[in-house]
Amino acid sequence: MRVRYFAWLRSRLNRAEEAVAPPPGVTTLNGLIDYLATLSPGHAAVFEDRSVIRAAINQVFADLDASFAPGDEVAFFPPVTGG
Repeated sequence: MRVRYFAWLRSRLNRAEEAVAPPPGVTTLNGLIDYLATLSPGHAAVFEDRSVIRAAINQVFADLDASFAPGDEVAFFPPVTGG
């Protein structure tokens, strides 16, 4: 699956996206974050405080308890505001 990173997440990980294959049983965004945090110390640091991370599945905003399918695109980004 494709995981995309935006804003400070992209800067801290030094990548805009990556292809990952989460283990069987990882079907929610929270589970995906748990898995991603094991990939490197940088990933662990980025995902340490989930309160400052928002997500989308296939370009639709999603709560971190939302489920995804293996071929979905997941994006992580900081909270956004309008004006």
